Amino acid sequence: MAERDYYEILGVSKDVGEGELKKAYRRLAMKYHPDRNPDDSTATEKFKEAKEAFEILKDPQKRAAYDQFGHAGVSNQAGGGGSGGFGGGADINDIFGDVFGDIFGGGGRGRSGGGPRVYRGDDLQYNMEITLEEAVSGTTTEVKLPTTVPCDVCDGSGAKRGTSPSECPTCHGVGQVRMQQGFFSVQQSCPACRGKGKVITDPCPKCRGKGGVRKEKTLSVKIPAGVDNGDKIRLSGEGEASDSGGPAGDLYVAISVKSHPIFTRDNADLHCTVPINFATAAIGGELEVPTLDGRVKLKIPAGTQTEKIFRLRSKGVKPVRGGAVGDLLCKVRIETPVNLGKAQREQLLQFHEMITGEDAHKHNPQAHDWLGGVKKFFDDLRS
Repeated sequence: MAERDYYEILGVSKDVGEGELKKAYRRLAMKYHPDRNPDDSTATEKFKEAKEAFEILKDPQKRAAYDQFGHAGVSNQAGGGGSGGFGGGADINDIFGDVFGDIFGGGGRGRSGGGPRVYRGDDLQYNMEITLEEAVSGTTTEVKLPTTVPCDVCDGSGAKRGTSPSECPTCHGVGQVRMQQGFFSVQQSCPACRGKGKVITDPCPKCRGKGGVRKEKTLSVKIPAGVDNGDKIRLSGEGEASDSGGPAGDLYVAISVKSHPIFTRDNADLHCTVPINFATAAIGGELEVPTLDGRVKLKIPAGTQTEKIFRLRSKGVKPVRGGAVGDLLCKVRIETPVNLGKAQREQLLQFHEMITGEDAHKHNPQAHDWLGGVKKFFDDLRS
């Protein structure tokens, strides 16, 4: 075979990534494979060229040697260049195993020793509701949840004591079966043993052949300061146990923060509404307002209007992912007096007369401006 540049054969650049390399080889392999081009020696030669190039470039060490020394650096490592056959008699699944492994879950070469596949246990989620104070300052709490543990009667084998699982007759202990799809075959988990490679003919009476039993366990969960609604805490290896000897899954604790009677949260800031009487709003004063750290004094200047917001710096939340502490934003709301007695009503009437005379624009500028705008509106309608 002529020593053409491997990158040129596959039609890729020298900085090609693994994914694009596989796509380029797959395209050429499907185009020139001998099964699709019978009695076409040119196609066969191109297929062998593409396979050799892919075998070298997919291996980081071989690729580095080729990039530095060319064909001389890999002259004894090229695959597919031998006489007769493709890669030493490998079948079609071996040829396409690396290329299609990411699509169909991997080929037989991905398992050491050709044994059954080992799967990770399932992840679990636990929904935890905490108070705003706990979310802001952090806490440690215990949770109880059901889990699967190895059966103490069969030691997790699933077989009745004194017996053991036998080799699956369908996959012969491999855990995988091949299925033909078009001109190439793919592998999938054996439906008879579900990828375990073993079958149980005499199941354990306690776990009924599952190898595990349900049990409640208690976990200590540390909630970091600053968490918010929707945050999740991962506890590695505390999920479901694997039924194929693999690692356990993870447990995700999903945080939900209860509504607070005083504060609402907006990222790092806290908000609250502070009701004040109209006398304090008019002449000013000082109020005590709550924070999560205790009470603080809030100075109300004379002439404060309803919906005015006062900002208390660094009285909010320290975000769990870092950043500056938020603020507490206090919005005042002027409360109208109710259940007035006769003397109070008379005093208010006197006060009303005092502020609604000729100097009304001085005491109620917003109302004065609004009434002026209303008068102009009707005057414009009549003109």
